[in-house]
Amino acid sequence: MPADRTSQEPDDYLDLDDTASELGDKVQQVRAELETLKQKQEEIEREKIRLEELKRRQDEVEGGRADMLDKLTRSLVVVQREIEESQKRVEQMHSIYNAFTQHLRQLEAINSRAWGSADMPRELSKALSSVEDARSEYTRAQAKLAVDVAPEAAQASPAEADYSYYEDRGFSYWLKSGFAFTLPLQLMGWLVIVIWIWAIASTLK
Repeated sequence: MPADRTSQEPDDYLDLDDTASELGDKVQQVRAELETLKQKQEEIEREKIRLEELKRRQDEVEGGRADMLDKLTRSLVVVQREIEESQKRVEQMHSIYNAFTQHLRQLEAINSRAWGSADMPRELSKALSSVEDARSEYTRAQAKLAVDVAPEAAQASPAEADYSYYEDRGFSYWLKSGFAFTLPLQLMGWLVIVIWIWAIASTLK
């Protein structure tokens, strides 16, 4: 019996070695699988970060797009209105320019020295009518220009607008400006009246 026990011991040691080797292999296999899973997890994390960044940029694009669509749409309405007002303003300025040019030519054409005694009353009446027409046109134009100045003054700060508009652009300002601008016409009118009186006096003599 002792002889049989001795013969079996080498086989038992061989089985233990085989088991240890298998366990080592399994440990290495598990470590390799864990490393592979770790790499996959890192790849998934990187992909998650990339997708989140894409989603953030997409939301930014959509939000910015919606915001700018709203602002541009409303701004286009304002710009269109400004274009229409500017066109009206240009047409109005052309009308004033043409009227001023016409009255200027009529006044420059007045030559009292060329009038004869017989034609003096009629020519004086025509000249006075031209002067009055020019004054009326000028007054109307100044009123239009004064209305257009008001919105420009309103664009300044409230304190500056109140001061500059009512002090610099008030009634006294336009009264003084109108008097200064129409002074040549007034002098011309008085000159015509003096000439007319002188002509009548000469005729009566």
